[in-house]
Amino acid sequence: MEGLAMLRQLIGEVQELCELYGYSNYIHHQPRTQLLYHNHHHHHQHSHRWCFLNFEDDSAEDGYCDVITSSGKSGTLKTMEPYEPPPTKKSRKERNRGKLPGTTSSAEVMEQEIWKEFPEDLFEAVIARLPIAIFFRFRSVCRKWNSLLDSNSFSQHCAQVPQAHPWFYTITHENVDPGAMYDPSSKKWHYPAIPSLRAKTVLPVASAGGLVCFLDINHRNFFVCNPLTQSFKELPARSVRVWSRVAVGMTLNGNATTAAGYKILWVGCDGEYEVYDSVKNYWTRPGSMPSHIKLPLSLNFLSQPVSVEGTIYFMRTDPDGIVSYDMVTGAWKQFIIPAPTHLTDHTLAECGGRIMLVGLLTKNAATCVCIWELQKMMLLWKEVDRMPNIWCLEFYGKHVRMTCLGNKGLLMLSLRSRQMNRLVTYNVTSGDWLKVPGCVVPRGGKKRQWIACGTAFHPCLTASA
Repeated sequence: MEGLAMLRQLIGEVQELCELYGYSNYIHHQPRTQLLYHNHHHHHQHSHRWCFLNFEDDSAEDGYCDVITSSGKSGTLKTMEPYEPPPTKKSRKERNRGKLPGTTSSAEVMEQEIWKEFPEDLFEAVIARLPIAIFFRFRSVCRKWNSLLDSNSFSQHCAQVPQAHPWFYTITHENVDPGAMYDPSSKKWHYPAIPSLRAKTVLPVASAGGLVCFLDINHRNFFVCNPLTQSFKELPARSVRVWSRVAVGMTLNGNATTAAGYKILWVGCDGEYEVYDSVKNYWTRPGSMPSHIKLPLSLNFLSQPVSVEGTIYFMRTDPDGIVSYDMVTGAWKQFIIPAPTHLTDHTLAECGGRIMLVGLLTKNAATCVCIWELQKMMLLWKEVDRMPNIWCLEFYGKHVRMTCLGNKGLLMLSLRSRQMNRLVTYNVTSGDWLKVPGCVVPRGGKKRQWIACGTAFHPCLTASA
């Protein structure tokens, strides 16, 4: 290392002398004895120059030559091979040029040997943490990777991964496709092909554990589906024939996976309700609505119910407030909560156990989207955030309507009028407002679709209907 440093110093000094006295033209290149040296930034105009030193043939015996350093000491320098330019990155097409099909390099063979001994449990733990879209690319590699969805150990690894932002399953206004899913992490729309739903006109009404509950437009039949894996189930017919509009909630049985089953609750304005248990695979009528709850319920069907620790909350009017149903104990409760003034198109939401309210505040010609949090002790709504003013200016003087397409921590709102159609998301935890790219379904041409309804769901690869 010391000799190399001395060599670099000597070459630098020789280069400077040549440039100073104008002898740089006398430096010739002789491949047999040329020495390579990278001259660093002596001046701005001489950045990254390569210089070659000539040695007499009789002084370079056996590839070595004697030199005298600036300190007067002699040293032995080894000459290098003729200069070759540094390797440059080649395109994939150039790298594959000349390769025969089925041939692999030694480096590739070595990597295969390494991955062959990779622990299976660690492999599944890594795959379980991949983004959903990337995982489906891995499924097409081989049968073994495709069979991971049926593996119990892989399901356990997936259950240990913290839930990320929910996705949104939506139905377009023209219903040109079964549905469109939005991934907020990648800011991309996906268009799942679910053959079991293609011939049906259904609406997403609830979700739990990666499953989405659908209700047909005639409010007669229920379906449960995993939009990612297309696991599908048509629920048995209800024992109560109620053809009027109903509100629907969904919860899991005890844990964060669908292994222990799930329950679905529907309730009508007249107080009729039923509960479906996926383990028993039938509907039951646990009882009648308590007398202290005023009927009819006057449910706000624009507001999707929210689920917090096994209890489902519905929004009602006349009187304004919330009714709740505990899926474990079967108990109904009612909370009278005055609604904020000038409130329109409002809906419930939840985040980390907190019950939120999102709606439009309209006064005179001004409209703004506001967020409230329920104060459980005082049974009052407290405003905690609102949409940035610069965004609300777009609503001025317009008759704006709002639909909530997802209410689980990350909210998706559809804001529309005759002159505009906007999709935005609001993160309850961070308070971030983001605009959502337009939804252009493949079979709808390049026309941007209006979103009619939707629900949020946490994507889960192993959830089974």
